[in-house]
Amino acid sequence: MLKAVILIGGPQKGTRFRPLSFEVPKPLFPVAGVPMIQHHIEACAQVHGMQEILLIGFYQPDEPLTRFLEAAQQEFNLPIRYLQEFAPLGTGGGLYHFRDQILAGGPEAFFVLNADVCSDFPLGAMLDAHRREPHPFLLLGTTANRTQSLNYGCIVENPETHEVLHYVEKPSTFVSDIINCGIYLFSPEALKPLRDVFQRNQQDQQLCLDLGDGSSGSWPGAGTIRLEQDVFTALSGQGQIYVHLTDGIWSQIKSAGSALYASRLYLNRYQLTHPERLAQLTPGGPCIRGNVFIHPTAKVASSAVLGPNVSIGEGVTIGEGVRLRESIVLHGATLQEHTCVLHSIVGWGSTVGRWARVEGTANDPNPNDPRARMDSESLFRDGKLLPAITILGCRVRIPAEVLILNSIVLPHKELSRSFTNQIIL
Repeated sequence: MLKAVILIGGPQKGTRFRPLSFEVPKPLFPVAGVPMIQHHIEACAQVHGMQEILLIGFYQPDEPLTRFLEAAQQEFNLPIRYLQEFAPLGTGGGLYHFRDQILAGGPEAFFVLNADVCSDFPLGAMLDAHRREPHPFLLLGTTANRTQSLNYGCIVENPETHEVLHYVEKPSTFVSDIINCGIYLFSPEALKPLRDVFQRNQQDQQLCLDLGDGSSGSWPGAGTIRLEQDVFTALSGQGQIYVHLTDGIWSQIKSAGSALYASRLYLNRYQLTHPERLAQLTPGGPCIRGNVFIHPTAKVASSAVLGPNVSIGEGVTIGEGVRLRESIVLHGATLQEHTCVLHSIVGWGSTVGRWARVEGTANDPNPNDPRARMDSESLFRDGKLLPAITILGCRVRIPAEVLILNSIVLPHKELSRSFTNQIIL
């Protein structure tokens, strides 16, 4: 018997995902046509012996989340439950807080997946490795180049046994080109070190109170446990943590730009896993170039040219002569005749007028470096907005013959002229 836990975080996170995260919880943002965490659930549901999937986070269980969980349970015929944290508890605090729910039924092991990653999720291979040599912690790892590895958790392994000898979260100097993917397989025994961290936090918190430390009011709480710093770093080299390396697709989804890149990875993978989700060239239909997802309820003119890497959501209207490339168009948006949308995300219910152009700048990994990953730079440098994909928030209206280039437009704006390299409030 197996279980899976998906860590979805909460509303205080995802600031780099704004303004898109204003409308839906980030884990429900559509990537390649389906909610981000549906890719995780699909992968977990395919593992033989999977009995239950638990989502842990501190989002309020609102209507979109509840509706998604009900639909997912029906589609995958698995119990899928949301366990809400009383406060942000870190990447490990929720696991310890809901340990009784996780261990109910006596699973032999349970997967733990961060919601904000894109992957082909080699869960079956991880399970095979665990069953050959059981250990409390098995981490999925991949490689990055020397510079970009500093932005991730770095793993030093024994190349023969794959034991994790050293783990550092976002080091200041180069440690290793093996990075943590945020996908794990834990034995039930893995919860014991989390208990030790919890008890130590309790003691430290009480000590601060006894000493009258004025900063104790800002103490994060004994229940806050960081898997990476509090557990992996402390237990490395003690024969408890091992790494399973993958050369499959993987990327973090921390920003809108990385969501567009993840959409490309998933759309390409659909050729193997879900060919029915990819649009095909049909007589009298639009011109399809490369991998394109079109929701069945979308209305697309026959003279439109779509792709590659395009995802069109529910109820979208695409007019005559529209050119759409490397973009996501969300629920209810309208692209009027002869618009051009490149490297952009068009928000829910937004309208782009005739002959308008919405364009961004690709922020993809270096195609000549097989180890390159998405950069996680800030939006600004020297007080200026860096070139990146263009984002139109919810219900934005772009009039006819207007150019929007490398800009972020907050929701409910109606623009009257062209903009370049700006955040439009």
